[in-house]
Amino acid sequence: MLKSIKSVFVAFTEEGRGEHSTALAYAVSLSQQARAHLTIQVASMRYAVPASLVGQFGARLIGTENRRIAALAEAFADNAKGHADFAGVTCTVETPQLVYSSLTDRLLAYARVHDLSILDLEKDAVQRDRGLIEAALFESGRPVLIVPETGEHFSAKRILIAWDGGASAARAVADAMPFLSAAEEVEILSVIGEKDLTSLIAGADLAPHLARHGASVTVKNVVLSEQDVAGTIRQEAGAFGADFIVCGAYKHSRLREWLLGGVTQSLLKDCPLPILMSH
Repeated sequence: MLKSIKSVFVAFTEEGRGEHSTALAYAVSLSQQARAHLTIQVASMRYAVPASLVGQFGARLIGTENRRIAALAEAFADNAKGHADFAGVTCTVETPQLVYSSLTDRLLAYARVHDLSILDLEKDAVQRDRGLIEAALFESGRPVLIVPETGEHFSAKRILIAWDGGASAARAVADAMPFLSAAEEVEILSVIGEKDLTSLIAGADLAPHLARHGASVTVKNVVLSEQDVAGTIRQEAGAFGADFIVCGAYKHSRLREWLLGGVTQSLLKDCPLPILMSH
């Protein structure tokens, strides 16, 4: 049982298309198993355009659209509350309607006072929801669990740590400790060949620390071949039968990762497993 996970936060943004959220089902499943309180934020995007730019007719159309999106968010929140109640999970639900900048601030305020934030994976780097993931990673000070479309049921029996010995990876491991200490098997994976790891802490040196916390640990070093680092992590996670991946986020600047690519961007673009990230 995940004894130190007491409060879980999951956020969903309704943009008017009646979207589905895998993260919500995953958060309910995790909260049920951890016996944690769940806070559900179902925000609706509010479009604000001065009437002087669109005229009275345009302003009425925007007002109608804002009310439609808010109604969709309320319906989603009601269903979410029912799902949590059915699972026996105590939850709090809020449905703010906010412009994007305020939405980010609201999400960060809640993320900072919970053990963990859970968000849906957004593959497109220029979409609003990717911006929320990056804000949570960089500015909340808390770990973020990012869930792909196939991850509705929480499981943490087998966990893969993508380890490069750096500060972000160390932070992610510390944040994931409640899951690592309760897991049946943990594998520390280091991908060798992309950069020099000789001056950093090796996975073999991390293993005793995890073992002292009760984790059953193996260490694996893989030499980079045809695939990139992210592809190797995905392949090894599949071979290990991992339930989710733990890794640090953004070794390089977000701009450089967006322009040139990087492990974080590649994992967020294509990963079949939930990823617990910290920065």
